[in-house]
Amino acid sequence: MGIITDIFLPLALAFIMFALGLGLTGADFLRVLKQPKDFLVGVISQIILLPIIAFILIKIWPISPELAIGVMIIAAAPGGVTSNILTSFAKGDVALSISLTAIISLLSVITVPFIIITSLNLLDLNNVQNISLTNMALSMFLIVTLPVILGMIIKKILSNFALNFEPIAKKISIFLFVLVLIGAILAERNNVIAYFAQAGLITLVLNVVMMIVAFYVAQLLGSGIAQKKCIAIECGLQNGTLAIFVATTLFGGGVYLIPAATYSLIMFATSLIFVFIIKKID
Repeated sequence: MGIITDIFLPLALAFIMFALGLGLTGADFLRVLKQPKDFLVGVISQIILLPIIAFILIKIWPISPELAIGVMIIAAAPGGVTSNILTSFAKGDVALSISLTAIISLLSVITVPFIIITSLNLLDLNNVQNISLTNMALSMFLIVTLPVILGMIIKKILSNFALNFEPIAKKISIFLFVLVLIGAILAERNNVIAYFAQAGLITLVLNVVMMIVAFYVAQLLGSGIAQKKCIAIECGLQNGTLAIFVATTLFGGGVYLIPAATYSLIMFATSLIFVFIIKKID
């Protein structure tokens, strides 16, 4: 597993983030200034409410400390790149979805280490692993932020290439995500049924509860139905590859990455059902 976790996993995540960058322009960031209220509702839901709900669940749920940390890792992860596609299917605000995915992914360099280290302290598990905030942020920058910036630079200077390659890159990204997910499950194949039995229900509850909470928070504070759909979907789909990378890099994988694997399997089914339900809401 050394080659897979040390080389393939970081490269797969870097490529996925590079593909995200290929689809971004400066307008995706400037849009935040034009739509600040909806953007802030999305950021608060994703970066603050999701980890809080996850933490409440792990405090009341009878799971091991390793699985609890794994749940917080997937809750800390930014939105998945496929959220833009599902937002389009749901007739939501795709432009807002792209902006949220892009900016929260870039902010994850700070937010992911902060949420994980805070969770370890609150759970009194800081002795589990000696984690350096600086080293973790640096790793996140190299694997997440730098590829996004590189993708944006290539889009700017090689626009025709980026335009043609972006759809292919997105398909490769989905393929790489599936490979990473299969690899993570196979690595724990001897214990996978037991782990899924322990982590499957809590990750399902987290996913469904968060989409519902985000939907109604956006209804209360957002500007319209398209934005409400976007924010709910954005909070339901997490970057599973990044969560698996963090669980593997910081904690050596194993049981720590099982919540990311179960959530990644569950989120597409629940999100598609959610999209089907809200698609006709006007």
